[in-house]
Amino acid sequence: MSSQDSQDIETATTAIESAPDTKTRRYDRQLRLWAATGQSALESSRVLLISGSATSTSILKNLVLPGIGHFTILDHAKVSHSDAGNNFFLEGYNSIGKYRAEEAVRLLGELNDSVKGCADTRTLESILESDPEWITSFTIVIAHNLDHTLLNKLSALLWKDTKYPPLVVVRSAGFLADFYIQFREHTIIESHSETSPSLRIDKPFPALREHALSLEFEKMDSTEHGHIPYVVILVRALENWKESHGGSLPKSYEERQQFKEGVLALKVKEDEENFDEAEAQAYRCWTETKVPSEITALFSDPALSTEAMDSNRSPFFHLLAALKEYTEQCDTHTLPLTSTLPDMKSDTHNYIRLQRLYKTRAEEEKQAFKSYLRVPVDDAMVDSFVKNAHALVVLRGKPWGTFNEDKAALVKSLSAMPKETCIHLALSALSLLQVGDTSVSPSAESIRAKIQTIVGQSTELPADADNAIGEIARAPFSELPNTAAFLGGMVAQEVIKMITKQYVPVKGYCVIDLIDTWTGTIGA
Repeated sequence: MSSQDSQDIETATTAIESAPDTKTRRYDRQLRLWAATGQSALESSRVLLISGSATSTSILKNLVLPGIGHFTILDHAKVSHSDAGNNFFLEGYNSIGKYRAEEAVRLLGELNDSVKGCADTRTLESILESDPEWITSFTIVIAHNLDHTLLNKLSALLWKDTKYPPLVVVRSAGFLADFYIQFREHTIIESHSETSPSLRIDKPFPALREHALSLEFEKMDSTEHGHIPYVVILVRALENWKESHGGSLPKSYEERQQFKEGVLALKVKEDEENFDEAEAQAYRCWTETKVPSEITALFSDPALSTEAMDSNRSPFFHLLAALKEYTEQCDTHTLPLTSTLPDMKSDTHNYIRLQRLYKTRAEEEKQAFKSYLRVPVDDAMVDSFVKNAHALVVLRGKPWGTFNEDKAALVKSLSAMPKETCIHLALSALSLLQVGDTSVSPSAESIRAKIQTIVGQSTELPADADNAIGEIARAPFSELPNTAAFLGGMVAQEVIKMITKQYVPVKGYCVIDLIDTWTGTIGA
């Protein structure tokens, strides 16, 4: 392997002067989505997929291409004629009679030579009995159309310990499908929220305030005047406003309109877009910078209790505890400042000068934040945490099947989201009817009867149930290539979110209807 090929992702994405290496060129688009940290998590992951079905291989295709580290297909079945007809990762007639896992691994491996694949032809039942630790050694486990009894055993195993991997349960029949992610706790630092961090225009730090007041707008030439960043304009205008209004901010609608007019009155030329931008962003002056309510709620999380912190090894909650203490102790009672600035009408000189002010202050506040940490945490993680402190997420899940055991929740869901719930119940009924024998072909009547057993005999099913039951009865074993491809993309996307701990994954049952082409979520 050449030196270019062996260059790690982080080096390649930070070394501006050097040409991108082979790996960076290959993964260029996705690095823009989850950066070097996400790619590193992917490359370190080990994925277990139970079943070598068409849907399973479609999921793996969308994980192998972005570069997971290793995958294993666990499947003792041999390729049938129907498999050869709907699975793109089998060689048609030539694969019939061979182990499905081995054939699929061989062809999936051709997609990305940096990903290692393995086929295991043991039965899941034998592994659950003799070697359950093998299953818990993976980063994440995915199961497609698994027997109901085995699925319950697998779910119970992976729910036993917080250190065990998440379980993704995928079910499909014909044009209908659903999937569910079982996890105990999932913390996200880089949620990629659309909400941008505060620029603290209403509470400017000393260097920013001093810079804004030091500029002599009236002595600037028109070119320089037209490139003052809107942040500086607003800080200056707000300080002038407070000076003439007893230190108070614009409160009423009339005062806010007056403030905006005052900003526009600072123009020396009609076409100065930076002042138009400042007027559009004026709401930042009277919107108080404070800790977002979602983050304040996290400060009351049970994981931050003294007893929990003594035994919690997760750096996330130690960082969260430090953040809580920092916001209580700092003068502004705000989150640490981030050096990230949005685009704005300015020139390079003014923008970089402003960015340096923010970067210097952000570094000072980060060091202050680190003083509240009680355990050592990697500097890169601290940097990421501080940068994304405004959009932290903590998710807590439920075991697979909990929703179906709650009749009140099912009845409520049938009323609020009848289509989604009926499809979920029809797939659940099919799974129950096939316990011990997945070749059983159920009738519409038997599916309806089983649904009534799940929700209760006194619950009246909505009209949408007929469509869901009809499709399941029509094609209980059908794996359509287009359904498999669509599911493959959706499930792989959620698996990547779980592995990288970036973006917020689906919570609850994601239901897919490719007859009417829609998706929905229930049971969150």
